[in-house]
Amino acid sequence: MIKITIIGSGNVAQHLIDAFAKSNEVEIIQVFSRTQSHIIPNFDSNKITNDWNALTEADLYIIAVSDDAISSVSSKLPFENRLVVHTSGSAPLALLNDKNRKGVFYPLQTFTKGKPIDFKTIPFCLETQFENDYALLEKVAQTISDNVYKIDSHQRKALHVAAVFVNNFTNYLYQLGSEICQENHVPFDILKPLILETAEKLLTLSPKDAQTGPAKRNDISTIEAHESFLSNENQSTIYKILTQSIQNHGKKL
Repeated sequence: MIKITIIGSGNVAQHLIDAFAKSNEVEIIQVFSRTQSHIIPNFDSNKITNDWNALTEADLYIIAVSDDAISSVSSKLPFENRLVVHTSGSAPLALLNDKNRKGVFYPLQTFTKGKPIDFKTIPFCLETQFENDYALLEKVAQTISDNVYKIDSHQRKALHVAAVFVNNFTNYLYQLGSEICQENHVPFDILKPLILETAEKLLTLSPKDAQTGPAKRNDISTIEAHESFLSNENQSTIYKILTQSIQNHGKKL
């Protein structure tokens, strides 16, 4: 049984705790939370501590905190030469304190508090300072996921930037679409089948091949009509930038 300690009790930490609880190959022996009374559903409160010196020995320590806190948290760990990893997509391996062996345990997914997620489908991007530690980290990831990849810090940064485009920016465009619907008294639900079909096409087509719409067709009259319709400056600016980028095939505008 692989013994794991989770450092943090936020959104990602709680999802990991839930996922590991379903595995027979790992055991979460402890969770560090600055607020010991922090509620972690279905987890033994006796295993929660807010005392650094009370941390017991584990095979793996997973730091699941904000990027800005990784360095300071890793420096407070009261031991040396143990395997300590963070879960960030953008923070480099070097951000961890040098007194312990370093690694990255990055689940590439968006996590929402209270929304269950199937970890088996989540890609885990792994990196370790020492090759000997990779086998353990890989084994831990494989207990909860079927998609495990060896990804270095540069590749992980590229993935994180790409994820911002396909997830965060895309979701913001959904928000703009929702606002346009609301402003014109149209239910946003009407667009949901289109959203699902667009996402599902990418399972069999490249994004380039799946691209449709007036910008792809260079339908100038429709584009001009849309631009004329959009009175909101923010919506209009984004529409023009994306349209020009599609027309130029992603080349410099």
